[in-house]
Amino acid sequence: MRSGGRAAVASTVVESEAHDHDHDRGLAFDLATLSRRRTLALLGGGALALFVGCGSDDDGGAAASSTTSTTTTAGSAPGGEACTTIPEETAGPFPGDGTNGPDVLGADGIVRRDIRSSFGSSSTTAEGVPLVINLRLTDSTGGCSALAGAAVYVWHCDREGRYSLYSDGVEGENYLRGVQEADGDGRVGFTSTFPGAYPGRWPHIHFEVYESLDAATGGGTPVATSQIALPQDACAAVYATDGYEQSVRNLAQTSLQRDMVFSDDGGVSQVGTTTGSVDDGYAVGLAVGV
Repeated sequence: MRSGGRAAVASTVVESEAHDHDHDRGLAFDLATLSRRRTLALLGGGALALFVGCGSDDDGGAAASSTTSTTTTAGSAPGGEACTTIPEETAGPFPGDGTNGPDVLGADGIVRRDIRSSFGSSSTTAEGVPLVINLRLTDSTGGCSALAGAAVYVWHCDREGRYSLYSDGVEGENYLRGVQEADGDGRVGFTSTFPGAYPGRWPHIHFEVYESLDAATGGGTPVATSQIALPQDACAAVYATDGYEQSVRNLAQTSLQRDMVFSDDGGVSQVGTTTGSVDDGYAVGLAVGV
């Protein structure tokens, strides 16, 4: 069990295990933890700007970088992205951060850019369409300055909708999980695979922001916990490929407006911007004000 104010969250997670979602129990957990959301700093109804950056041939063929920005009354970060506070969301029942069973954050090998393969006792690689995940961290209450030296822990399900460390058949894996320290411009990047869609949730990527790399890997408490919503057009294109067959049905049964995490604003502040294609791989970017 990790220390600090996360014990209360852990107890909520344990209670959620009584629900009968197979590999996700996340819908029931999300319903029980929506009260953890922080007040949104979306002044004047402005949406958080989104960006994609740093894609390269080393990122599994992901698309080249591009930048999109939107001006809001909350101000702008040095890179041009709007600077508003990211909504606080549930970490779900499979965080792997010690609040609900496994704690991968203290393991040797968790600090990495490429999160497609397990590390340690396994080298299994998650299959799927390549995806680069790019985040830009800013201090939304401190002049929108870049959060250089902060750290991000990212995790998501695999092509089949399973979470490593927890789901049947992948309990011994730790793929699709990793930590990165933000550079001088507040940017982090991960090479991964496009997650599948499972029943009850819109396709998404989880992340936690920590004050520093030491805090992330040494038992610290995150300063923000949220999720990236993946755009529908990119999901539809990816899910038409081999291996994602069940995701087609699951995606059709939900929407951003009905999703229990993103429904408050239709995901406006959390939908990532994507570039790329199935053949070349995708990149998704999100500006994260903390």
